[in-house]
Amino acid sequence: MSQPEFDNILLDNSEFLKPFAVTLTRDTEVARDLFQETLYRALANRDKYHNGTNIRAWLYTIMRNIFINNYRRQRKQRAVVDISPYELVLDYLPENQHHGNPTYSSLQVKDINKAIYDLPELFRNPFLLYFEGFRYHEIAGMLKEPLGTIKSRIHFARKILKTTVERN
Repeated sequence: MSQPEFDNILLDNSEFLKPFAVTLTRDTEVARDLFQETLYRALANRDKYHNGTNIRAWLYTIMRNIFINNYRRQRKQRAVVDISPYELVLDYLPENQHHGNPTYSSLQVKDINKAIYDLPELFRNPFLLYFEGFRYHEIAGMLKEPLGTIKSRIHFARKILKTTVERN
């Protein structure tokens, strides 16, 4: 199939992708980008299209794969950057690196540290190990406790800390 023939088939059968892109992304701007990326990939991979193949199904598959790959990529990025509202995050920057009111910031860190060390030892030890970067199974091995028990204690430590910090 020649380049002009493929281009015509592609243009004649690409409009059905726009509503599908909006359905996938739920955002018209992102849908436009997804649509353009799909057409670009279709043109770049024209040699992989076999004459007689359902062009709509081929384009649909390209779009779906691009969407899934983008979703996975964003999810990985969020896993590193995004902070869940249910997670307790401590800020240990030196006082001179805090933005805003350094006294207020250092008081918050002091309050959080106090709350951590006021936790019952049963919860404090697993939480501190988790906060230092150990994984659940490593903590379970160190403390010689079942994995589920460690996860539960860290969860309850977070809940206690959250309510303690919110009261202050």
